[in-house]
Amino acid sequence: MTLLQQAVVFLAAATIVVPLSKRLGFGSVIGYLLAGVAVGPWGFGLVSDVDAILHFAEIGVVMLLFIIGLELHPARLRLLRRSVFGLGLTQVLVTGAALTGIAYLWLHSLGPAVLIGFGLSLSSTAFVLQMLAEKKDLRSPAGRAAFGTLLFQDLAVIPLIALIPFLGQGQAEGSSLLELGKSLAVLAAFIVGGHYLLRPLLRLAAATQIHEIFTAAALLLVLGSAVLMESLELSMGLGAFLAGVLVADSEYSYQLQSDIEPFKGLLLGLFFVAVGMSANLMLLQVEPLTIVGLTAGLIAVKALLLIPIGRLYGLTTRDSIKLGFILAQGGEFAFVLFTLGIGAGLLTPEVTEKLILAVTISMAVTPLLYLAAAKLARGAVISDPQREFDTVEDTDHDVIIAGFGRFGQIVARILVMKQIPFTALENSTQQVDFVRRFGNKIYYGDASHVDLLRSARVDRARVFVLAVNDIEESMKIARAVRQHFPKVAIYARARNRQHAYALMDLGVDGLIRDTFLSSISLARDVLEKLGVDPQTAAAAVELFRRHDEETLKRQHAIHHDEEALIQSAKDAAQQLRRLFEADVKAR
Repeated sequence: MTLLQQAVVFLAAATIVVPLSKRLGFGSVIGYLLAGVAVGPWGFGLVSDVDAILHFAEIGVVMLLFIIGLELHPARLRLLRRSVFGLGLTQVLVTGAALTGIAYLWLHSLGPAVLIGFGLSLSSTAFVLQMLAEKKDLRSPAGRAAFGTLLFQDLAVIPLIALIPFLGQGQAEGSSLLELGKSLAVLAAFIVGGHYLLRPLLRLAAATQIHEIFTAAALLLVLGSAVLMESLELSMGLGAFLAGVLVADSEYSYQLQSDIEPFKGLLLGLFFVAVGMSANLMLLQVEPLTIVGLTAGLIAVKALLLIPIGRLYGLTTRDSIKLGFILAQGGEFAFVLFTLGIGAGLLTPEVTEKLILAVTISMAVTPLLYLAAAKLARGAVISDPQREFDTVEDTDHDVIIAGFGRFGQIVARILVMKQIPFTALENSTQQVDFVRRFGNKIYYGDASHVDLLRSARVDRARVFVLAVNDIEESMKIARAVRQHFPKVAIYARARNRQHAYALMDLGVDGLIRDTFLSSISLARDVLEKLGVDPQTAAAAVELFRRHDEETLKRQHAIHHDEEALIQSAKDAAQQLRRLFEADVKAR
């Protein structure tokens, strides 16, 4: 089969299998693996030269490591330092050490055991982040902890790749130290040289103002650094990663990521296809107990170690259980490390086939593990009691603020400036504890509970500020306040027009849509930058504001009728255009 025919086979398999896998909830990585199984020697046998394809597809991993390097902004690392360098470091060290011990009992050789142990300690970044995004769980405590841990695991790949040549058997200690010294010298020279050469190269390519040339320069940067490192007998991925780090804070980082991303996505997908092709499914028939034992042991060890580690770093029992099961699978970088381990003589093909199949199966069952974690976490509520609502002091305030995030805090700061006392309610324990560190008076509690509202003396307040971010929670609170305390004026934050209509149905006294005023303020600044005089720009923005608010009130009466609402929007756009034209003629 020619190279072009193979490309057609890969593209057809990926196009058919990957969307089907995502629709079934397994994610794209499993789809690529299954596509590889289908076209490989253990499927329909359409492609047989697995090693050559796997070697070529490693370029996708090289590009992935380059993008990881690009994302390592110091500010981002500072923000996530506890979950990355605390939780993530502890997880890799503890899990890697435990799995290394088990691998040593299996193979009776330290070098391969270290590679296997720390290779299996890594989880699937692509798979887990995609799954958490689909489940809308990235912002949860377990989701944030998983993200920080995965980020550290991505960083840990680099020293693990660099360590592989020194784990090989038969090297004398002096020779290993000499090789390590040479490698460190090469890396130092690469970092110093790259610091002075890479940005001028990118600046020269950008100066041509030809997009294709800049894309070519981006590919040259990635592949050139990889080839240079390989020629010096170091890891290609290490070279690409360091190149990414060197230009991470440059003005070209976002453009580089944009240009490399399509190539990375395709080649990384090809890498997973090649791994799927290399998965020896006959092992499930020949040694089913071994494969099932490896897979179950991997999941059990990682989950059982991650749960107490999560508790150690402040997660609740419920979130620790979720974290343990979310990260219990093996990851895509295990494929990379084990493939490099064969080339370094650390692992035999037979051992590697078993490991790759176990990792693949562990990734495939991750959606099931997520469901199991959710059920176990619900059962853990008894052992992890919920924090009781705070007791609100017996003080009458004219203003009650429900929701003390960014929106509510701005309202509060203005009230403080005018020396107007208020009572703040917030249903996030983390936010309450954080705000209290700055000396602010705030109470933990769910403002949709009538008992809490009564203890906060809402019946004696003049204004209730509804600043909650979540739309459903906002509506629950608004209904409770309007039903039980009809005399208090409600001033609400609306996330969008539909939320505004729902609040208007309840008869709130005032509302403001998120980003509305900030957007029109920015539009005024843009007009002034384009040469419109400040008075004219302000008049145009004010005309738009009044028209949009009047349109919102008119459309509220028909917002349940979709056809009428669409026609009203068209009429409003024409009316606004006529108003602007009349304004121009008047000048």
